[in-house]
Amino acid sequence: MLYAIAGLVSVLFLVADQLSKSYVANNFTLTESMPLIDGVIDLTYIHNLGGAWGIMNGHTWVLLSLTLLIMIVCIAMVIKNGFKSKLLFFAVCLVISGGLGNMIDRIFRGGQVIDFIHLHFMPDFPVFNIADCAVCIGAGLLMLYFITDMVKDYKKRRENEEIIHSTEQDEL
Repeated sequence: MLYAIAGLVSVLFLVADQLSKSYVANNFTLTESMPLIDGVIDLTYIHNLGGAWGIMNGHTWVLLSLTLLIMIVCIAMVIKNGFKSKLLFFAVCLVISGGLGNMIDRIFRGGQVIDFIHLHFMPDFPVFNIADCAVCIGAGLLMLYFITDMVKDYKKRRENEEIIHSTEQDEL
């Protein structure tokens, strides 16, 4: 059931991303800004030819290739481990969903990604979109998965060492 929910959430993120980008593109002029929550969040229509913070600006094919590679790695992780871990599956679904959202833009909007969420309380933070949110949430969940997995492995090793040490003590 949780796998179906993860898939549904990912599809909803992708649909919300594409609908919101379409709304902004059709109802705003480039660089136009409108307060959503006055002094906190604005809708500001921009085109981003790069990745986060505009890195690799104009290198659409590199960004598309990296996105595709990351998505392939995510799919491989799910095939290898994902159905054993609901957290990993959910995280990967979000990363893929966000990657697809921005990939669709790069392919069908001349290499440009539509960004529109502008946070006033973080003045140096770039304008972003819903696909970026999905990727960031998914990446955060991936980090949580790897940290909890490392902790589980550490505890298991400690337990095994204690068993070995206890067996050695019994033999003496």
